[in-house]
Amino acid sequence: MSDEPKNEETPKEEVTEEVASATDAAEAKAEDTPSVEAVEEKATPAGEEKPAAEASVEAAEPEKSDKVKKAEEILRQNAPRSRDEDLENAFEKVVHINRCAKVVKGGRRFSFSALVVSGDREGKVGFGFGKAQEVAECIKKASESSKREMVKVDITENTIPHRVVGEHGGGRVLLRPASPGTGLIAGGGVRAVVEAAGIKDVLAKSLGSNNPANVVKATLNALEQLRSKEEIYSLRGKKLPEKKSL
Repeated sequence: MSDEPKNEETPKEEVTEEVASATDAAEAKAEDTPSVEAVEEKATPAGEEKPAAEASVEAAEPEKSDKVKKAEEILRQNAPRSRDEDLENAFEKVVHINRCAKVVKGGRRFSFSALVVSGDREGKVGFGFGKAQEVAECIKKASESSKREMVKVDITENTIPHRVVGEHGGGRVLLRPASPGTGLIAGGGVRAVVEAAGIKDVLAKSLGSNNPANVVKATLNALEQLRSKEEIYSLRGKKLPEKKSL
């Protein structure tokens, strides 16, 4: 009976000694292996800068943004101006809107047409005609068409250089120059055209049809016939007399 407890105690002591030795070895190994922070500190010690590649990437980002901004500014300056930018002080007026009704089995279908006059008030004027199912859409179409088909007009001191008569179909329009301060003595489509062209003093009279389209086209025909004094003298082979100083 005395030998049995001795045999049971001996293996327990051996196991505890082995476990203790294993734990001591693990702790020693953990002390020897450096942590991640320590590795990073060794890789980039205090007082030293980051690698050149990382620094160059960080410095290149603001430089790149500056270059992109400069390139955009240059492109914006050299880009051709759009028609909207060219016509910042543009004049645009709806002369006439017509409604057309088509009778169908279910009722009536309405469509609209618009006549629009536009110009830059500096000698350019044009008109446009547009059709659509809605009023706003037909006005938009007419406006775009009027800006595409502009003609140059000769203006002399805010008025026209000479008397002229324009005709188109049944429309016939008379335009006469006026002294400063007279204003636009015109109405309807004639007034819209001369105002869009930049004329401030003129006497006008419609002598034919009162159809808005014909009146506008006759007015444009009259303005296209205008010639300045320099052009007439050059066609005749003469020179303008020099102005004498007082």
